Amino acid sequence: MAVVGVAFVLLLVLVTGVESRCVKKPVVFNFGDSNSDTGGLVAGLGYPINLPNGRQFFRRSTGRLSDGRLIIDFLCGSLGMRYLSPYLEALGSDFSQGANFAIAGSATQPKYQPFSLHIQVQQFLRFKARSLELASDSPRLVGADGFRNALYMFDIGQNDLSAAFSNMSYQQVLQKIPSVLEEIKAAIMTIYKEGGKNFWIHNTGPLGCLPQKLAMNPKELKDQHGFIKPYNDAAQAFNAGLHALCRELRTQLRNAKIVYVDIYSIKYDLIANPAKYGFINPLMACCGNGGPPYNYNINVTCGLPPSQSCRMGLRYINWDGVHYTEAASAVVASKILSTAFSEPRFTFDYFCRS
Repeated sequence: MAVVGVAFVLLLVLVTGVESRCVKKPVVFNFGDSNSDTGGLVAGLGYPINLPNGRQFFRRSTGRLSDGRLIIDFLCGSLGMRYLSPYLEALGSDFSQGANFAIAGSATQPKYQPFSLHIQVQQFLRFKARSLELASDSPRLVGADGFRNALYMFDIGQNDLSAAFSNMSYQQVLQKIPSVLEEIKAAIMTIYKEGGKNFWIHNTGPLGCLPQKLAMNPKELKDQHGFIKPYNDAAQAFNAGLHALCRELRTQLRNAKIVYVDIYSIKYDLIANPAKYGFINPLMACCGNGGPPYNYNINVTCGLPPSQSCRMGLRYINWDGVHYTEAASAVVASKILSTAFSEPRFTFDYFCRS
C-alpha cells in the first residue's frame, strides 16, 4: 500500500503540476451535469450538499458531488488556471477565465426544463452579452477575445440514458439516442455561430458500473465483471453516435477544432481493473447506507443521516453510488491529459497555445 500511496502522489503531481504552455490566458466554458458541476445546483436551487462531500481536498462542501476535486478541476489545474465558478453563484465568483453552466441532474431533454443543455446555452448567451457590455469596467469578466479563443467543454447525456431506462425498454432507449444527439449538436452549432471554435466533448461513462444502478436493478443481465450489460451497451451506442457527430461537425464547421474524448474506456478500465490503479471495492460506494455489496440506498443521500462514509485514505472509486472520488477523478484526468483517448490527439491546452 505504501507503493500505491507514492504512486498516487506522483499522479497528483502529474495532473496538477503540468506546466501550462498557454501563450493566451486560458478561458473555459463548461456545460454538463453533476459530473462537472462545481456548485451550480447549490447556487441555483439551494440544494443541500453537506460534508463529507468535499472532505478530501476542500475540507468543506463546495457543492461538488464528490469527496474532493472533479475531473474538470484537474483539467483546469493543468492549465494553471483557477477552478471554474458556477454561473449561478452570485457571491465571490471570478469569471475572468470562464464559467461553469453545468448543473447536477441536467440532461438534454426535456429541452426547456431547468437546467437542460438548451437552458445552459441560453444562460451562456446572456452571460456573453452582459460580459461584453461590462468587461471594460470589470477585471472579473471575459472580453471579446476571450470568448473567441475559449474552450467550450461538454459532458452530458448520462442522465438522459438513466431517465430513459426508468420507464423504457432497451430498444426504446436506443431509439431515444438520436434526439439526445440532436440537442448536443444544436448546442455546439449555437456556440459556433457565436464565434466559438474550440470544442472539447466527453462521451458518457459506463452507466452499468454505478453502484446505484447495480443496487436498484439486481436482476438485470451482468457481464463478466458484474456490470449491467444493457446499460453499458446503451452508453456505448450513445457514444458511437456522439463520435460520429463530432466527425460530421469537423467536416461542416470551418476552422473549428472538435476533440472527442473517450471517457467510457477510461472509466471502464478503472472499474474493471481496480488493483492496477491501487483501488479497492470498485462497485461499492464510499459514502452511503446499505452495506455490501454496493452500499447504496436510494432513500439515504450521502451527507444526510444515517449515511456514513468510508475511512479517509481508503482507495474507493465510487463516492456516493453515482459520482467518483477525487482519487478516481485524478486517474481519469491523467488519462485525458495523456491524449491517448482523444480524437484528434490534441493536448488539453491546444486552444491557448497560439
